[in-house]
Amino acid sequence: MTNAEHAVVIAGGGPAGMMLAAELALQDVDVVIFECRPDHELVGSRAGGFHSRTIELFDQRGVAERFLEEGQTAQAAIYATTVLDMSDFPTRHPYALGIFQNKIERIMAAWIAELPQIKVEYGREVIGFAQDRAGVQVRLADGDSHRAQYLVGCDGGRSLIRKLAGIEFPGWDASKSSLIAEVEVTEETPAGIRHDEIGVHGLHVMEDGKTVRIVTAEREIGPDTEPALEDLKTALTAAYGTDFGVHNPTWISRFTDMTRQAATYRDRRVLLAGDAAHIHYPAGGQGLSLGVHDAVNLGWKLAQVIKGISPDELVDSYHAERHPVTARTLRHTMALTALQRGDERSRALAEEAARLAQIDEARIWLAGIVSGLDVHYDLGDGHPLLGRRMPDLDLTTATGGSRRVFELLRAGRPLLINLGEPARLELGYWEDRVELIEAGYDGDWVLPVIGRVDAPNAVLVRPDGYVAWVQEPGSDADLTGALTTWFGPPTPPA
Repeated sequence: MTNAEHAVVIAGGGPAGMMLAAELALQDVDVVIFECRPDHELVGSRAGGFHSRTIELFDQRGVAERFLEEGQTAQAAIYATTVLDMSDFPTRHPYALGIFQNKIERIMAAWIAELPQIKVEYGREVIGFAQDRAGVQVRLADGDSHRAQYLVGCDGGRSLIRKLAGIEFPGWDASKSSLIAEVEVTEETPAGIRHDEIGVHGLHVMEDGKTVRIVTAEREIGPDTEPALEDLKTALTAAYGTDFGVHNPTWISRFTDMTRQAATYRDRRVLLAGDAAHIHYPAGGQGLSLGVHDAVNLGWKLAQVIKGISPDELVDSYHAERHPVTARTLRHTMALTALQRGDERSRALAEEAARLAQIDEARIWLAGIVSGLDVHYDLGDGHPLLGRRMPDLDLTTATGGSRRVFELLRAGRPLLINLGEPARLELGYWEDRVELIEAGYDGDWVLPVIGRVDAPNAVLVRPDGYVAWVQEPGSDADLTGALTTWFGPPTPPA
């Protein structure tokens, strides 16, 4: 039995786990991922795609193009039957990206393999842990034991880490179920999506020309077990009058509209992210994005505590910020689910909702929710930028060159961007933790959903791209207090 030591152990190597590992590695923190699958390859395409703010988060780390090259951009945010066109949103990525999860995970696995400090061990499953005041002892199925300062459960909706930590998982039970599969067929299948009194159904011929991806609602809620080919045939026959001769399945799975959220994202030195912290029906395509957002919010905070820069309370802000934001998204997915029901009364509601969504103000508000561009962390009163994403402006730097804000965030370091008189702000004790950027910007400041806002004199941008402090013209906003809150108390430089 080994007893290796790590700063962080991540249980689960899906998108949330890999994103968290990347964020920790950027902060030079040792991390190991234990993934029970034999490698990063998924059987079948699985779910996939993500929205604008998630593309921006990858852009902040310099890897967005890797996903854009293999996916397809589209206006894919839908409310009832109305497509929420967000092409006029103030972002470089005013669209969603269609890309299956097997490609997403392959791209992410290649990316984190380039980063130092990350070790990924496939075919290894976490089966237990014991935590004390100094750390967590993590047990694996093969008998090994690993010591870590923190354990993060990114192990899916049935999270063993969540259960062993005793974290409650309240929410709403399933009211319907659907099957998703990739199979071969002997009959021609109709293309596109259809709605009926059973639910939503769709068939799509895959790139190989012979495999068909099927999503079909079941007339009755299926059992909490892996479905068989006969279950798929039954559901297809009920919906289409034929099973299309489905055979040779690559994979078949069942999902429901069960919606739950962990009561807390933290139990001392054990944390949750991604589906381990929240599950929902896939209406709106939010699942993968929520997990990536969790990871980007948590990574830098956990790293600063591990490195002794910030007190342990900083990690508590992870739950405080992400829980309410995700709760709102879960309620949005429940609304979308209700609008998909095919009975006459629900259709009447969906028709009304579709018309309302065509009103410009409603379109912008709804697209802001789906895209993640309207996320607002409650950091107190003040300028509208406070607690919101920093726009990816083209800044004119002191050297005369042009730099995008997201390019400046590539290293995962916080930024103090001075847009006023040069050399009027000083970092003092924080100069080794925060990068001071002397820059200018003459354009409009436009925020998604909100619109134009007054130009600030300076902003403090966290590593996750959210604004932690704003100095407006004529104000005396407390920079020292903000630096202390987010980047640790003042200490003499080494």
